[in-house]
Amino acid sequence: MTDTASSTTAQGLLILLSAPSGAGKTSLVEAVLKRDPNLVVSVSHTTRPKRPGETDGVNYHFVEPAEFEQMIKAQDFLEHALVFGNHYGTSAKAVEALRKQGRDVILEIDWQGADQVRAMTSDCLSIFIMPPSEDELLNRLKRRGQDSDETIARRFAEAKLDMSKATHYQYIVVNDDFERAVEDLLSILTSNRLTAARQTAHNPVVQTLVHSA
Repeated sequence: MTDTASSTTAQGLLILLSAPSGAGKTSLVEAVLKRDPNLVVSVSHTTRPKRPGETDGVNYHFVEPAEFEQMIKAQDFLEHALVFGNHYGTSAKAVEALRKQGRDVILEIDWQGADQVRAMTSDCLSIFIMPPSEDELLNRLKRRGQDSDETIARRFAEAKLDMSKATHYQYIVVNDDFERAVEDLLSILTSNRLTAARQTAHNPVVQTLVHSA
């Protein structure tokens, strides 16, 4: 039998979570983080300006475009994309370090970033958050009260494109009833932690029972 001590800490899950603007992804992530202490969100790098109330290193790592370009050249990113004129990227080293600690890492990324990650590794779990309808999505974008009509129209068009990519994901969660959507997300995480492959590789009790047969 392999050394049990070296296999008791499972490498954490890599979770790709995408949604159109206005689907409620941020609120859902905040809710599942409160209920599941093993979850952590990867803090992305971005070139967009810091908004009021945001903290560098907590919401994002805010960097200048020149620094972001250097990181691209150094292949520091697991994925990166240009969204609404600003660059966003996920540090490969930071994600790997968290997973080695056994933490399950959520990447809040768009479909382009998810495609990049999937092209690099099949070792990931992908979930897409859907709004209950296009009308409700448009109403949510309008209720923010932060954007012009032109910006809302652009975000809605982008959202429709995003939703057309939902079938590229393993799971789709519809955020109609918030609490139910939270429970759906937690159920997906639990089921993926309990796969036979992960249990036999990392759970010493399962290992002992399997090999004692």
